[in-house]
Amino acid sequence: MNGVKAQRILWADDEIDMLRPHILYLKGKGYEVQPVANGEDALQKADQERFDVVLLDEMMPGMGGLATLEALKEKFPHLPVIMITKSEEENLMNMALGRQIADYLTKPVNPSQIHLAIKKVFESESLQRSQRTRDYVAEFNRMLSVRHGELGWDGWVELYDKVVSWDLELGRIEEESLIQSHLDQKAQLNREFARFVEDHYSGWVTGKPEDRPALSVDVFPRWVKGHLANGERVAMVVVDCMRLDQWRVLEPLLAPYFEVDTEILCSILPTATPYSRNAIFAGLYPKAIAEKHPKYWLEDAPKEEGRNKYEKELMDLQLEQAGITDASHRYIKISTPNEGNQLRKKIGTLGEHRFLTMVFNFFDMLAHGRSESDLLEELAPDESALRDVLQGWFQHSSLFEVLKVLSRQRTRVIVTSDHGVVQCKRSSEVKGNRDTSTSIRYKFGDNLAVDPREALHVKKPGDYQLPGGSVIKHYLLAKENYYFVYPTNFHHYERHYKNSFQHGGISLEEMILPVATLTPRA
Repeated sequence: MNGVKAQRILWADDEIDMLRPHILYLKGKGYEVQPVANGEDALQKADQERFDVVLLDEMMPGMGGLATLEALKEKFPHLPVIMITKSEEENLMNMALGRQIADYLTKPVNPSQIHLAIKKVFESESLQRSQRTRDYVAEFNRMLSVRHGELGWDGWVELYDKVVSWDLELGRIEEESLIQSHLDQKAQLNREFARFVEDHYSGWVTGKPEDRPALSVDVFPRWVKGHLANGERVAMVVVDCMRLDQWRVLEPLLAPYFEVDTEILCSILPTATPYSRNAIFAGLYPKAIAEKHPKYWLEDAPKEEGRNKYEKELMDLQLEQAGITDASHRYIKISTPNEGNQLRKKIGTLGEHRFLTMVFNFFDMLAHGRSESDLLEELAPDESALRDVLQGWFQHSSLFEVLKVLSRQRTRVIVTSDHGVVQCKRSSEVKGNRDTSTSIRYKFGDNLAVDPREALHVKKPGDYQLPGGSVIKHYLLAKENYYFVYPTNFHHYERHYKNSFQHGGISLEEMILPVATLTPRA
């Protein structure tokens, strides 16, 4: 075949001698064909040699076609198999298709039918890739035609939803040029989105609620309060660091247990746990929490996780403010595998309370731990791999078990996230005093300096509903996929944090979040 290595076919049929004309026809088309007379020989040949496709007769003595198919798929799950049979029974077809065969042919078959089925197997991926490329180019051109400066919040949500759909689609294929084009497109959109947020955010947090998107402070009043007021049993689940694309791969797993209605939430700034998650539990912006409940506001705590010690107390205050006093409230936080195992043991007691609030920190631990662990970095080198890891974790997690129990207990569940994460690609040199905060995507302190193209410099914290503390307290919020590095040991920390997943800044991935209402199925 003009110097190209011939594609190899393994053909198993107990009447293989009668198929010599078919084999000669395929060889004439440039294929190599290895004929065998039974399933056992087919498995032995597959162990010894490499094949590109298997033609498998369903009615063979000894090890039948379905048994051979099952054994082949167990050893070679990605090897295409075309089943050939005399039977037209629907049940038999369903059994074969359920085992993920590439095609199904009914005898008698002529050589051209066989050739067409094989050609479809070999060329379908190429044809699909070509179609995906055309579809993406068309979508890309549509995105470019949009004047981003004229987009409102709803327009950005619609645009990002398309981006997420392509994230999931391209994550299933190995098309490097298309994936790189998509990453470049996202980078361009994030530049425009940062300008949009810079122009509108302070107006959102200081203006009327009806004139802005739903923010972190709105989770309880907008999605939870009404159900509690109606006497329903409700659970609010906050999955730390969960992005919209990650939620999209979890949704199908919940479909057997819940009707899922996903809406969109905007994280407040900084997109970091001490701010956005405290805002969810308090229903207040950070500035108001610091002023009204100073003992619960620990912005200067040495570790970020220590700044959320009072989530239950803040939620109790929000319940009291809403006039809901008859809903017993239980708060659960899962940050370690041991805590997850303890929850599994007590899962049956969840029904004792009418309102549950739960925080699950696995996503956050994986995102942060990845920059400190070569193994985690290898497991999740990019966004697609991170989604796969999170999906695998969720299927065996205490969170999934809890949700299934809540479904059986007829509990309405609200699932959301406090903020997302972005994979950091570019370093931004930042200058500040020794007491400047240590986060990678946001900073607060005095005498801060950074390139304004790479970060938003908040000189009036009150305009962003952030606590000021002193007249010289400023905040820096990284834009796009930048991360902050100090001049001292610049190159060491630049290498250390490059490609790590961080949060705290301004990006589509960190700010546009899912908030899903899960209604138990009857």
